Amino acid sequence: MYCRDRIGQLFMVGIPHPALDSATRSLLKDLHPGGIILFRRNYTDPDTLSHLCAELHSLSSEHPPLIALDHEGGRVHRLAPPFTHFPPARLLGQAGTVALAHQTGFAMGCELRAVGIDINFAPVLDVQTNAANTVIGDRAFAADPYRVALLGCAVARGLREAGVIPCGKHFPGHGATLIDSHDDLPRDERTKDEIERIDLYPFRCAIAEQLEMVMTAHVLYPALDPTFPATLSSTIINGLLRQTLNFPGVVVSDDLEMGAIARHTTIVQAALAALKAGVDLLLICHHPELALVVREACLTALHKGELSPQRLTEAAERLLALKRHHRTHQAQPSHRPIGAAEHRQLVAAIRRQARRAD
Repeated sequence: MYCRDRIGQLFMVGIPHPALDSATRSLLKDLHPGGIILFRRNYTDPDTLSHLCAELHSLSSEHPPLIALDHEGGRVHRLAPPFTHFPPARLLGQAGTVALAHQTGFAMGCELRAVGIDINFAPVLDVQTNAANTVIGDRAFAADPYRVALLGCAVARGLREAGVIPCGKHFPGHGATLIDSHDDLPRDERTKDEIERIDLYPFRCAIAEQLEMVMTAHVLYPALDPTFPATLSSTIINGLLRQTLNFPGVVVSDDLEMGAIARHTTIVQAALAALKAGVDLLLICHHPELALVVREACLTALHKGELSPQRLTEAAERLLALKRHHRTHQAQPSHRPIGAAEHRQLVAAIRRQARRAD
């Protein structure tokens, strides 16, 4: 029988508070998750956050969970002062310089690394081709795929150099949609040629620079797969991402509790479909107890022959390889304090450059 602990590595879950209560600690020890994602609800001050991250890392001596955060800048910003509030990606796109984008990634990474965070779910590699798209909006660098690729890769390099794992999102591209995937399932009705020529370009470039992680989009692309959204599509993940783009790294789903998934299927059905499609890490952001339910469903599916043990082994090994690489190649923490003067000056420089270019 496939080990429950091994299946636990396939989950990244959210937790409810800034400190571990006994019920959450017990759940995490039972689940053995591969990762933990933090939100505003988990932050009060840097010392408390640092203590939380240290405690989460200590849950497993063999395979400590990777701790992640959405830290894009702009409106996707979980950490109040003294953490630096960086501008949205669009402002970096307007400033338009690789140097500023690289410095931003490095500064973000320094502050996250200082408290023990391993992954930043950034950069956003979506190309903002639909001006009415509010879920992406100013989270995208630009409507030009070349500029998105140039600046997105620069931010990823900066994060990596600071010792934080970058994650490009949302594959194969969320920039042309209208519906917010937090609420319901968006459709991208463009042709396969348009998607490949525009949306895939930033991902191709980031993969060429050895991007470690890619997050999937909860979006239906009829030209690519008329039946399943990207997160649940073997055609898009195993076919397009793995085989065509030759991505060898970890594929993480967007939150499986979002409306795009939850309004159309159960979390168990979605999780099993995502795993079969090639997702390595299942993101469950708000109700970690659901991961226990999904874990048992995975064991049942394995027993019935509906889920391949080879697929789960492949997924777990990818994540464990990332953990090993992160531990052995992690940069030393920067001497810069959280909210360093250099970071405030960088924010001011981005705003000045964006105004000049406007």
